[in-house]
Amino acid sequence: MDFTGKTALITGSGAIGGLGHATARILAAAGADVIITGTDPERAALVVDDVRGSAGGSVRFVPADLADPQAVRRLAEDAGAVDVLVNNAGVVPFSATPEQDLAAYDAAFAVNVRAPFILVAELAPKMAAGGGGSIVNVSSTAAGLGMPLMAVYGATKAALESLTRTWAAEFAASNVRVNAVSPGPMTTSKVVAAMGPDLGGMGLTTALKRTADPAEVARVIAFVASDQASYVTGAVVAADGGRTAI
Repeated sequence: MDFTGKTALITGSGAIGGLGHATARILAAAGADVIITGTDPERAALVVDDVRGSAGGSVRFVPADLADPQAVRRLAEDAGAVDVLVNNAGVVPFSATPEQDLAAYDAAFAVNVRAPFILVAELAPKMAAGGGGSIVNVSSTAAGLGMPLMAVYGATKAALESLTRTWAAEFAASNVRVNAVSPGPMTTSKVVAAMGPDLGGMGLTTALKRTADPAEVARVIAFVASDQASYVTGAVVAADGGRTAI
Protein backbone atom coordinates (compact mmCIF):
# COMPACT_ATOMS: atom_id res chain seq x y z
CA MET A 1 0.00 0.00 0.00
CA ASP A 2 1.30 3.41 -0.97
CA PHE A 3 -0.09 6.63 0.48
CA THR A 4 2.73 8.88 -0.72
CA GLY A 5 1.48 12.38 -1.37
CA LYS A 6 -1.81 11.76 0.44
CA THR A 7 -3.12 13.36 3.63
CA ALA A 8 -5.04 11.24 6.12
CA LEU A 9 -7.15 12.51 9.02
CA ILE A 10 -7.73 9.93 11.76
CA THR A 11 -10.10 10.78 14.60
CA GLY A 12 -9.79 9.15 17.99
CA SER A 13 -6.04 8.86 17.50
CA GLY A 14 -4.66 10.96 20.32
CA ALA A 15 -3.63 8.22 22.75
CA ILE A 16 -1.00 5.48 22.74
CA GLY A 17 -2.30 1.94 22.31
CA GLY A 18 -5.55 2.66 20.52
CA LEU A 19 -6.78 1.69 17.08
CA GLY A 20 -6.28 5.27 15.86
CA HIS A 21 -2.66 5.18 16.99
CA ALA A 22 -2.07 1.86 15.22
CA THR A 23 -3.70 3.18 12.05
CA ALA A 24 -1.60 6.34 12.15
CA ARG A 25 1.58 4.26 12.35
CA ILE A 26 0.63 2.16 9.33
CA LEU A 27 -0.50 5.04 7.13
CA ALA A 28 2.54 7.16 8.03
CA ALA A 29 4.87 4.25 7.27
CA ALA A 30 3.18 3.98 3.86
CA GLY A 31 3.94 7.61 3.09
CA ALA A 32 0.84 9.50 4.22
CA ASP A 33 0.88 12.90 5.87
CA VAL A 34 -1.14 12.00 8.96
CA ILE A 35 -3.31 14.27 11.08
CA ILE A 36 -4.27 12.87 14.48
CA THR A 37 -6.93 14.28 16.79
CA GLY A 38 -7.86 14.13 20.44
CA THR A 39 -8.51 16.35 23.44
CA ASP A 40 -5.26 15.92 25.41
CA PRO A 41 -2.16 17.54 23.83
CA GLU A 42 0.23 15.80 26.24
CA ARG A 43 -1.05 12.33 25.37
CA ALA A 44 -1.13 13.24 21.69
CA ALA A 45 2.51 14.35 21.82
CA LEU A 46 3.44 10.79 22.78
CA VAL A 47 1.59 9.48 19.72
CA VAL A 48 3.29 12.01 17.46
CA ASP A 49 6.72 11.06 18.82
CA ASP A 50 5.97 7.35 18.46
CA VAL A 51 4.69 7.63 14.89
CA ARG A 52 7.66 9.73 13.83
CA GLY A 53 10.08 7.40 15.56
CA SER A 54 8.59 4.10 14.40
CA ALA A 55 7.32 5.01 10.95
CA GLY A 56 9.48 7.97 10.10
CA GLY A 57 6.44 9.62 8.59
CA SER A 58 4.82 13.01 8.70
CA VAL A 59 2.31 13.50 11.51
CA ARG A 60 0.72 16.46 13.27
CA PHE A 61 -1.85 16.90 16.01
CA VAL A 62 -5.00 19.01 15.78
CA PRO A 63 -6.95 19.20 19.07
CA ALA A 64 -10.70 18.72 18.80
CA ASP A 65 -13.58 17.86 21.10
CA LEU A 66 -15.81 15.87 18.78
CA ALA A 67 -18.80 16.29 21.10
CA ASP A 68 -18.83 19.97 20.09
CA PRO A 69 -20.14 20.48 16.54
CA GLN A 70 -18.30 23.79 16.16
CA ALA A 71 -15.05 22.09 17.16
CA VAL A 72 -15.69 19.40 14.54
CA ARG A 73 -16.14 22.08 11.88
CA ARG A 74 -12.92 23.77 13.00
CA LEU A 75 -11.14 20.42 12.75
CA ALA A 76 -12.34 20.03 9.17
CA GLU A 77 -11.13 23.55 8.38
CA ASP A 78 -7.75 23.02 10.05
CA ALA A 79 -7.26 19.70 8.27
CA GLY A 80 -7.85 21.27 4.87
CA ALA A 81 -8.09 19.02 1.86
CA VAL A 82 -7.60 15.40 2.89
CA ASP A 83 -7.48 12.27 0.76
CA VAL A 84 -8.36 9.79 3.51
CA LEU A 85 -10.73 10.22 6.44
CA VAL A 86 -10.89 7.56 9.15
CA ASN A 87 -13.82 8.12 11.51
CA ASN A 88 -12.47 6.15 14.45
CA ALA A 89 -13.38 8.19 17.54
CA GLY A 90 -16.00 6.57 19.71
CA VAL A 91 -17.73 6.82 23.07
CA VAL A 92 -18.76 3.50 24.62
CA PRO A 93 -21.43 3.78 27.32
CA PHE A 94 -22.07 0.53 29.21
CA SER A 95 -25.51 0.45 30.79
CA ALA A 96 -28.70 -1.53 30.98
CA THR A 97 -31.43 0.35 29.15
CA PRO A 98 -33.53 1.27 32.22
CA GLU A 99 -30.46 2.77 33.91
CA GLN A 100 -29.04 4.51 30.84
CA ASP A 101 -28.04 8.10 31.61
CA LEU A 102 -29.43 10.37 28.90
CA ALA A 103 -26.42 12.68 28.99
CA ALA A 104 -24.21 9.69 28.15
CA TYR A 105 -26.72 8.67 25.47
CA ASP A 106 -26.47 12.11 23.86
CA ALA A 107 -22.67 12.14 24.13
CA ALA A 108 -22.41 8.78 22.36
CA PHE A 109 -24.55 9.89 19.45
CA ALA A 110 -22.70 13.22 19.28
CA VAL A 111 -19.27 11.65 18.93
CA ASN A 112 -20.11 8.37 17.18
CA VAL A 113 -22.66 9.66 14.65
CA ARG A 114 -22.91 13.45 14.48
CA ALA A 115 -19.15 14.10 14.32
CA PRO A 116 -18.60 11.72 11.38
CA PHE A 117 -21.65 13.24 9.67
CA ILE A 118 -20.19 16.75 9.96
CA LEU A 119 -16.72 15.66 8.86
CA VAL A 120 -18.05 13.86 5.80
CA ALA A 121 -20.26 16.83 4.92
CA GLU A 122 -17.26 19.16 5.16
CA LEU A 123 -14.51 16.99 3.69
CA ALA A 124 -16.14 14.79 1.03
CA PRO A 125 -16.76 17.78 -1.30
CA LYS A 126 -13.09 18.75 -0.95
CA MET A 127 -12.11 15.16 -1.81
CA ALA A 128 -14.36 15.32 -4.86
CA ALA A 129 -12.82 18.61 -5.97
CA GLY A 130 -9.39 16.99 -5.72
CA GLY A 131 -10.35 14.01 -7.86
CA GLY A 132 -11.56 11.61 -5.18
CA GLY A 133 -10.76 10.09 -1.85
CA SER A 134 -11.56 7.39 0.67
CA ILE A 135 -13.59 7.45 3.88
CA VAL A 136 -13.43 4.59 6.38
CA ASN A 137 -15.89 4.49 9.26
CA VAL A 138 -14.97 2.30 12.22
CA SER A 139 -18.01 0.31 13.27
CA SER A 140 -18.34 -2.63 15.68
CA THR A 141 -19.84 -6.08 15.89
CA ALA A 142 -22.26 -4.44 18.34
CA ALA A 143 -23.99 -2.90 15.30
CA GLY A 144 -25.39 -6.27 14.29
CA LEU A 145 -25.35 -8.39 17.44
CA GLY A 146 -27.52 -7.98 20.51
CA MET A 147 -25.13 -7.29 23.38
CA PRO A 148 -26.46 -6.59 26.87
CA LEU A 149 -25.37 -3.23 28.32
CA MET A 150 -24.45 -1.95 24.84
CA ALA A 151 -27.80 -0.82 23.45
CA VAL A 152 -26.71 2.78 22.88
CA TYR A 153 -23.27 1.96 21.52
CA GLY A 154 -24.69 -0.65 19.16
CA ALA A 155 -27.32 1.80 17.95
CA THR A 156 -24.68 4.42 17.15
CA LYS A 157 -22.65 1.94 15.15
CA ALA A 158 -25.71 0.66 13.29
CA ALA A 159 -26.43 4.27 12.36
CA LEU A 160 -22.85 4.69 11.15
CA GLU A 161 -23.14 1.59 8.96
CA SER A 162 -26.36 2.96 7.46
CA LEU A 163 -24.62 6.26 6.75
CA THR A 164 -21.76 4.35 5.15
CA ARG A 165 -24.08 2.85 2.56
CA THR A 166 -25.86 6.14 1.90
CA TRP A 167 -22.61 8.08 1.55
CA ALA A 168 -21.19 5.43 -0.79
CA ALA A 169 -24.15 5.98 -3.09
CA GLU A 170 -24.11 9.74 -2.67
CA PHE A 171 -20.43 10.30 -3.43
CA ALA A 172 -19.67 7.50 -5.89
CA ALA A 173 -19.98 9.79 -8.90
CA SER A 174 -17.30 12.01 -7.33
CA ASN A 175 -14.86 9.09 -6.94
CA VAL A 176 -15.13 9.19 -3.16
CA ARG A 177 -15.33 5.68 -1.73
CA VAL A 178 -17.01 5.13 1.63
CA ASN A 179 -16.69 1.90 3.60
CA ALA A 180 -16.80 0.66 7.18
CA VAL A 181 -14.53 -1.71 9.07
CA SER A 182 -16.13 -3.64 11.92
CA PRO A 183 -13.69 -4.87 14.60
CA GLY A 184 -14.39 -7.56 17.13
CA PRO A 185 -12.80 -7.76 20.61
CA MET A 186 -9.52 -5.88 20.46
CA THR A 187 -6.78 -5.22 23.00
CA THR A 188 -6.67 -1.45 22.83
CA SER A 189 -5.17 0.20 25.88
CA LYS A 190 -8.55 1.68 26.89
CA VAL A 191 -10.40 -1.65 26.73
CA VAL A 192 -7.63 -3.55 28.52
CA ALA A 193 -7.68 -0.96 31.30
CA ALA A 194 -11.43 -1.37 31.66
CA MET A 195 -11.79 -5.14 31.25
CA GLY A 196 -8.38 -6.70 31.91
CA PRO A 197 -5.86 -8.27 29.52
CA ASP A 198 -8.21 -11.08 28.40
CA LEU A 199 -11.17 -8.67 27.91
CA GLY A 200 -13.31 -10.81 30.16
CA GLY A 201 -12.97 -13.81 27.84
CA MET A 202 -14.51 -12.00 24.88
CA GLY A 203 -11.91 -13.45 22.54
CA LEU A 204 -13.41 -16.89 23.13
CA THR A 205 -16.64 -15.73 21.47
CA THR A 206 -14.86 -15.50 18.09
CA ALA A 207 -14.16 -18.31 15.64
CA LEU A 208 -10.43 -17.73 16.08
CA LYS A 209 -10.80 -17.93 19.89
CA ARG A 210 -8.67 -14.88 20.57
CA THR A 211 -8.73 -11.12 20.68
CA ALA A 212 -7.14 -8.90 18.04
CA ASP A 213 -4.11 -6.71 18.35
CA PRO A 214 -5.10 -3.20 17.17
CA ALA A 215 -2.51 -3.42 14.39
CA GLU A 216 -4.42 -6.35 12.86
CA VAL A 217 -7.51 -4.20 12.44
CA ALA A 218 -5.49 -1.13 11.44
CA ARG A 219 -4.05 -3.06 8.49
CA VAL A 220 -7.60 -3.77 7.28
CA ILE A 221 -8.47 -0.08 7.59
CA ALA A 222 -5.36 0.84 5.61
CA PHE A 223 -6.20 -1.64 2.85
CA VAL A 224 -9.80 -0.43 2.55
CA ALA A 225 -8.55 3.18 2.44
CA SER A 226 -5.91 2.41 -0.18
CA ASP A 227 -6.08 2.37 -3.96
CA GLN A 228 -5.76 -1.42 -3.78
CA ALA A 229 -9.42 -1.43 -2.73
CA SER A 230 -10.43 0.84 -5.62
CA TYR A 231 -13.55 -1.21 -6.47
CA VAL A 232 -14.81 -1.43 -2.89
CA THR A 233 -17.42 1.02 -1.68
CA GLY A 234 -20.50 0.77 0.51
CA ALA A 235 -19.08 -2.31 2.24
CA VAL A 236 -18.89 -3.24 5.90
CA VAL A 237 -15.70 -5.27 6.24
CA ALA A 238 -15.59 -7.54 9.29
CA ALA A 239 -12.25 -7.73 11.09
CA ASP A 240 -13.68 -9.66 14.01
CA GLY A 241 -12.00 -13.05 14.11
CA GLY A 242 -15.16 -14.64 12.73
CA ARG A 243 -17.37 -13.33 15.57
CA THR A 244 -20.27 -12.50 13.24
CA ALA A 245 -19.89 -15.69 11.23
CA ILE A 246 -20.76 -18.13 14.03
